[in-house]
Amino acid sequence: MLLVVGLGNPGREYASHRHNVGFLVVDEIARRVNADPFRDKFAGRLARGAIAGEQALLLEPQTYMNESGRSVQAAMAFHKVGPAELLVVHDELDLPFGAVRLKVGGGHAGHNGLRSIMSAIGTGDFARVRFGIGRPPAGFRGEVADFVLSAFDGTESAAIADPLRTAVETVLDVAARGVAAAMNTRNAREKKPEKKQRPKAEGDGSGGDAEPQSPRT
Repeated sequence: MLLVVGLGNPGREYASHRHNVGFLVVDEIARRVNADPFRDKFAGRLARGAIAGEQALLLEPQTYMNESGRSVQAAMAFHKVGPAELLVVHDELDLPFGAVRLKVGGGHAGHNGLRSIMSAIGTGDFARVRFGIGRPPAGFRGEVADFVLSAFDGTESAAIADPLRTAVETVLDVAARGVAAAMNTRNAREKKPEKKQRPKAEGDGSGGDAEPQSPRT
């Protein structure tokens, strides 16, 4: 059984924040697959639905970001879900806004939701859908924490529908074909074509597989 976890903070005041894109993606998945209504369970909001013909669980921890692992571990233990069946959707500072990447394993790199989950379940060997929110723009006043705990600007809000759709379809693809197959095709589609005059020795400037630095929220 696939357990899809969207990371975010509970409460209306956080609903539109960049740090809550995990909730946005899981809400849209629930709508797309006509999942059962969310109910309070495992210190989170839990829904059940069929994805690619198999039963799946959708979870939004309501513990605040830095205690997400408490909710995830409880759901995994009750439903006997292993790390290989866990898929976490989270915001990613080190991807440009709207970029979506699928990854398996790795560290938390300061993202406190991932840190909490890894601590609670004892491993980082689970799949992640990384939703790019970009880094604070030049001239932004405040810490990185202030940036992720702020709402998308007008331009981002107008453009967010497409990357949300991509993130949802990535999760559905994982459910249908498995992580490895989905990663091969989904990540390839996201790569930007090289400029024709760029020397072969140069990199593509993508920044590699770096992960986010997020606040204690």
